[in-house]
Parts: sequence; C-alpha cells; structure tokens
Amino acid sequence: MPHGKPREKVVAEITVPYLTQVAAGIGQELSREDAMAFLNQEGRAYAMWKQMMRAGEEYIKSTLRGTHTITLHRPNPPRGRVAV
Repeated sequence: MPHGKPREKVVAEITVPYLTQVAAGIGQELSREDAMAFLNQEGRAYAMWKQMMRAGEEYIKSTLRGTHTITLHRPNPPRGRVAV
C-alpha cells in the first residue's frame, strides 16, 4: 500500500478469491461455491468481521501506547479581515 496518499479510512475485505487462495495455501481446495458457503455458514462472515475489528483496535492501541509519535496536521484556519 503506498504511503504517500492521505487516508481517512482503512477497508479490509475477505473475498471469495482470497479465501480460496488461503485455503490452497494450507492444501485445501475450495470451489467458489464452497467458499461462499463457508463464509455464510454459522455466522462466519460476521465473526471474521468482528475479529478484524478487534485486531485493528488492538493495533491502534498498541501503536498509540508505544514509542511512535503522532503528528497532528491541522489546516490553517482562514484569516478574517481586520478593520483598522
């Protein structure tokens, strides 16, 4: 992911192609239909979303608690005219 673009949000997705790729990485072959069924069974998609959100929150907390410094950039407010 390029570092130069300012971001207001981070979006993570677990797609069917990604799921089949991960499964292949552990020696499990999944068809598109099987991957969709996997995501939609027993609330797995929602469970994965909750886990990704928790992981993101923990990453934010640990980074903010660490030695990383955060520079806040605030735009300069427009200057009003002063009557003399």
